[in-house]
Amino acid sequence: MKAGNRLHILFALAALVLSSFSLLAEDGGSYAGFTPYSVYGIGDLSMPGTAYNKTMGGVGIASRNHRFVNVLNPAAVTARDSLAFMSDFSIYETNKILSQDGRKSANNLFNINNFLVSFPIFYSKAADGAMMIGIKPYSATGYDFGYYDTNPRAIATVGNISHSYTGLGSIYQVYGTVGVELFDRVSLGAEFIHYFGNIKKTYTETISDAAALGISKVSEMSLSANTAKFGLQYEQPVGDKLTFGFGAVYSLDAKLGGFIDNSVTSGESSKYSSVDTLSNLSTRAFLAGEAGVGLSLVYGNKFRAEVDYTRSDWTRSGFEGITGFGVNGASGPLFTSGVSQSLRAGVEYIPNPGDIRYYHKLIAYRAGVYFTQEYFNYTGNPVYSRGITLGVTLPVFRWNNGLTIGMDFGQRGSLKNNMVSETYVGFSLGFNLFDVWFQQPRYE
Repeated sequence: MKAGNRLHILFALAALVLSSFSLLAEDGGSYAGFTPYSVYGIGDLSMPGTAYNKTMGGVGIASRNHRFVNVLNPAAVTARDSLAFMSDFSIYETNKILSQDGRKSANNLFNINNFLVSFPIFYSKAADGAMMIGIKPYSATGYDFGYYDTNPRAIATVGNISHSYTGLGSIYQVYGTVGVELFDRVSLGAEFIHYFGNIKKTYTETISDAAALGISKVSEMSLSANTAKFGLQYEQPVGDKLTFGFGAVYSLDAKLGGFIDNSVTSGESSKYSSVDTLSNLSTRAFLAGEAGVGLSLVYGNKFRAEVDYTRSDWTRSGFEGITGFGVNGASGPLFTSGVSQSLRAGVEYIPNPGDIRYYHKLIAYRAGVYFTQEYFNYTGNPVYSRGITLGVTLPVFRWNNGLTIGMDFGQRGSLKNNMVSETYVGFSLGFNLFDVWFQQPRYE
């Protein structure tokens, strides 16, 4: 395929994906994620990485895989063929069963996960450089639940009282990454990240007695922020095929900007509305930074094992003190910001990467596990997620083009402490495009 045709196809795909992300960020009629835990703060944080990362439990801080784009460490952008142009596009689908106090409900959704392109920018004897540009989801808000007031005195006075909560919205991140590889072992990377999105949360109290006035509270948030992320990777060969790797990442806190439009309606005509600019509030809101380390063990092109640990301190996010972010119950705050931590591990095995006879020996088989403490506490108790992942990458045509299919089996929360237990099965589908663009034909 000629370079001009490749560019036309790539730009058409990029335009489609970017327009889809823009519609998702503004749309008020479709969920990008669904969980009652997204009622707090900026919603449910997305599992990191592309379909490649997800099939290995979400690892990637120490990963240097020349066949796939790794977005979890800016330094990994230099792990590539010197002439290759690489792109990755993935989608996901999740199915959940929610349980609490003997009640159950189910939900499923389908959405876009990410789009990115990566290419070299310079090569020399002293150093090699590469770049990556992409867009991916950061968090999703999606919930719809309610309950009836059981206070007999209130029921006797004004009749039945119902309370309902709904929320919808997403935050996405656009990023640009630059990396440099030194001495064939050390890689450094830096990434600029821009967050943007809209979230709408509604609380409604309905009273059956027509003489009593119910109330409706709506918070519409338009949010944005900028931050930077830095990465380091180091590889140490041991013998001809064995390599140990180390990786580290650190991202800065991101100060949230934008505005919150809060409105309160009582009855049919009484309405109060105010628009608060986040930069003018006495309490500032932050997206927490993150620190992480990873280790890898690689044997040739056949086997790799990785483990990652990340930590993110949300205690100074300021969410509890800002209307629209916090959620308060009758007896005090139900949710508070906490410290998020995750431990992830994954393996990959390819029977024979150079086989020319048997297709199944070229398939990359992967598995992973993860354990995560969420960034919020519920009634003072931490909320945990745990799961296992499975996946394969099927080679397509020549080079390292591939189709990645993954599954994620997990659970979040529990039936203790009045929590909601979520049992979920997720599917991801990724398209890894790899082609040699940067070459000059020579004829004699």
